[in-house]
Amino acid sequence: MLWLKAFHIIFVVCWFAGIFYLPRLFVYHAMSEHAETRAQLSIMERKLFRFVTPFAVLSVLFGVALTLSNPSYYWSAPWMWLKLIFVVGLIGYHIQCGRYIGLLANNSEIRSHIFFRWFNEAPVIALFAIVLLVVIRPF
Repeated sequence: MLWLKAFHIIFVVCWFAGIFYLPRLFVYHAMSEHAETRAQLSIMERKLFRFVTPFAVLSVLFGVALTLSNPSYYWSAPWMWLKLIFVVGLIGYHIQCGRYIGLLANNSEIRSHIFFRWFNEAPVIALFAIVLLVVIRPF
C-alpha cells in the first residue's frame, strides 16, 4: 500500500507541475502580438500537454488502486467524496486546457491574458483543498 501511495503522490506532483505551467503559457500566448512567438508557444503548449497527460492518467489509476486497497473506509469517508469532486474538476480543467491549446493554435480563442491569469489559479485552489482534505480528514 505504501508503494501505491508513493507513486500516487509522485504522479500527482508531476501532473500539477504541468497544469501550473500550461496556463502560464496561455497567458503569454494571449499577450503575444507576433505570429512567430504564438507558433512557438503553440508547440510548447502541445508538447507539455502530451507530456503531462500520462501523469494525470497515472495519478487517477494509482488513486483508484489506493481506494480499492481499503474500499470500506474510503467510500464511507465524507472527505474522500469531497476530494473526488475536486479531482473530477481537475480532470475537467485538464481537458479544458487541451481545448484551449487547439483554440489558441488556430487563433480562434478570443479570451484575454487576464482571463488566463485567473484560469491559472484554479489548480492552486484545488491543490490546497485536496491536501487539506487528505491530511486533516474533516467530518
